Amino acid sequence: MTPDLMMLLHVASHGLETELAARLAELGITPRGRCVLAAAAGGELTQTELAERCNLDKTTMVVTMDTLEKAGLAERRTSSTDRRARIIAVTEAGRKMVDESERVVAEIYDDVLKSLPGNESDAFLRGLRRLAEGRLGQPTPCEKPPRRRAVKPPAIVR
Repeated sequence: MTPDLMMLLHVASHGLETELAARLAELGITPRGRCVLAAAAGGELTQTELAERCNLDKTTMVVTMDTLEKAGLAERRTSSTDRRARIIAVTEAGRKMVDESERVVAEIYDDVLKSLPGNESDAFLRGLRRLAEGRLGQPTPCEKPPRRRAVKPPAIVR
């Protein structure tokens, strides 16, 4: 019987996403918020450019930015090169959050990949990267494409 590749990828992805959500919630951020902050910390990008880099739709990006602004981690500012454009700037608190969250993410990724024996982690990453950048990189045109699962951020208890 052929292995169910989609289900295997889904189960692994969901498990990793859940672990990231739980650990990042301890810092007060979601995986999506961390992705946006980390991408924004790299340079002067608009909300649309950040949405593309983080694979988010416009509505999700707006909600994510509202949350990051409310937390004091990022700000919408006028671009230095085009005053009509608004860029996302990471605050000092946001930069600290990027650093803290990157350590958590790196620790989780390292632990997950170490669970593979021998050099399987390198082969796994190479193969997954090839699929994501090649054969599975762009969705096939489809009349009724599957919806992406909405992820509700975990409640943060303090």
